[in-house]
Amino acid sequence: MNKRLSLILLTLSLCSVSLMFSQTTIKNKVLDFGTLMPIESASVYIKNTTTGTVTNADGNFLLQVPEQFVNDTLVISSIGYTTFKVPINEFDQSSEVYLEEEIAALDEVLLLAEPRPTEGNDIVLKALDKLTETLPDSAYIQKGFLRHKERNKIEFKWLIESAITVYDSGYASNSSDHLKINVDQVRKSYDLRDVDSIFSYTAYVNRNRRNKIKSRNIDFSRVEKSQITNAIKWNDTRINGLSNLLQGKLNLIRNSNDSIRGLFGKNILDNHQFKLDTILVDNERKLYKIQILEGEDFVGLGTKGIFNEGYKAKGWLYIYYDNYAIKKIEYELIAASAAQKSRSKRLFGTQVNHKLIVTYIEYEDKMYPNYIYYETPKLVNVGLKSDTKISKEEEERYNKEERYYYTIQEILFTEIILDRESVKEQLNTSNWDPDIFSPKPYDKVFWRNYNILLESEEEEQLIQDLSKRASLFKD
Repeated sequence: MNKRLSLILLTLSLCSVSLMFSQTTIKNKVLDFGTLMPIESASVYIKNTTTGTVTNADGNFLLQVPEQFVNDTLVISSIGYTTFKVPINEFDQSSEVYLEEEIAALDEVLLLAEPRPTEGNDIVLKALDKLTETLPDSAYIQKGFLRHKERNKIEFKWLIESAITVYDSGYASNSSDHLKINVDQVRKSYDLRDVDSIFSYTAYVNRNRRNKIKSRNIDFSRVEKSQITNAIKWNDTRINGLSNLLQGKLNLIRNSNDSIRGLFGKNILDNHQFKLDTILVDNERKLYKIQILEGEDFVGLGTKGIFNEGYKAKGWLYIYYDNYAIKKIEYELIAASAAQKSRSKRLFGTQVNHKLIVTYIEYEDKMYPNYIYYETPKLVNVGLKSDTKISKEEEERYNKEERYYYTIQEILFTEIILDRESVKEQLNTSNWDPDIFSPKPYDKVFWRNYNILLESEEEEQLIQDLSKRASLFKD
């Protein structure tokens, strides 16, 4: 009898575990109905939830749907297009999804009786003034997926994929003090950068020195591997740490009330100007499309130890017409001062130093970050400046193709926790370690049903090459 009871209990336990991880996987491709071209970064989510993903460069997506949502509605939307909606249990994965362009009439909207701002600057100022109403005003937690990748002009050099948790106390408080980040799990971690550390090590050695040394005067044959490792990690953290992206100036909307860190603060019109372009439609709601133009002053990020100043801004803002909530930001910082133009051309071969895209999702009448894309070049080699004869090995070290990396960080948030007790409990129990560069054990069960960003076909091939080379390198 005891054995039978044990068997029953074991069966029930296995069933409960199976239900816990039971998911429905749906995947497809989203295309423009008129051009038949893929639609990148289209939102794919379950209605009235924050469970979702975005399409990749090929228009493809993959979404893990928990069993409790299989009878709910799947929504696929993109700014400027009609919205696709279908019950999840009726979704046809064999037929691609086509979205048609949809543009609202500008004159028709602006002739309403209610007095409204009609100029780009005034619309943006109104949207910033409304942030106290449209952004979260109390503490919350978000969980999501991070992909961090770096490549030169030839190949991928580094890839990390992690699950992260972000705690935010709300818009009214300073993010540098009240926004916390924790890396929960790591799915992939491939690194081939140990030979590309000349600049990192030189900067690391010079960080507290009055008399700076130059990289060409360093005998790297005598540098210990542990020192190289420390230098790379130090450089990674100061340039590409999650704290820079979420707590610093690049978190444009969240930090707009910060007089020190806010690029979109009270003096926003000094270094930005805004021009109303048109009115579009997103998920059956009208929104302003506003062009971001340069102002009289330069934009700077104030990064310690790096000349990160002398930029002009360009891009687009998408603001809902009905409540002035900011839906999406496309933001670039381009070298503008003579010093920054020279530096960018010499070190990176590009004038675009920072490219940022942030999309927000509305949940319980507040706007939360949903998808973040950040791209920046990172110098790893100061370049050859010697006129003396050097070896072939040294010449290859200074190859322009190897001089800098394109660094890209993507974050997809898939869960929002608002319950006060749950938020408080996790705030007190998590380690809040934002270090994405430290290795962690791989938990296969955790990742089995976790929503991730789907790579493009080109990136998938590059990542496969990287994983093979990294394995050989480690062996």
